[in-house]
Amino acid sequence: MAIDEVEHCELTHQHPGFAEKVNSQMPEEDHLYDLAELFKVFGDSTRIRILYLLLESEMCVCDIAQCLSMTQSAISHQLRVLKNADLIRFRREGKTVIYSLADEHVRMILSCGMEHILE
Repeated sequence: MAIDEVEHCELTHQHPGFAEKVNSQMPEEDHLYDLAELFKVFGDSTRIRILYLLLESEMCVCDIAQCLSMTQSAISHQLRVLKNADLIRFRREGKTVIYSLADEHVRMILSCGMEHILE
């Protein structure tokens, strides 16, 4: 079956109340926008690699840069994106900034995504 055959109904008929029911359960438009923006953050493999490192341990920029063979500047840029998306948090230990995952939701998102692609 060609893909254009799948995209169109062969029969035109109404399902009374169906569209209203489905639309009433749709999240608000600004929530859908925010969700789309969140998923954009996951669209970069470097950010995914950083998140996977932070799954294992809290780390400073130096350690992340060393693990990924990247510059501290490049890592700092990606950490800023992850922080702005509330996916990571940080704390200071003297002059050192230690990064970690923001919460269990981030672990779940990574876990569910990996489980999905490995099916």
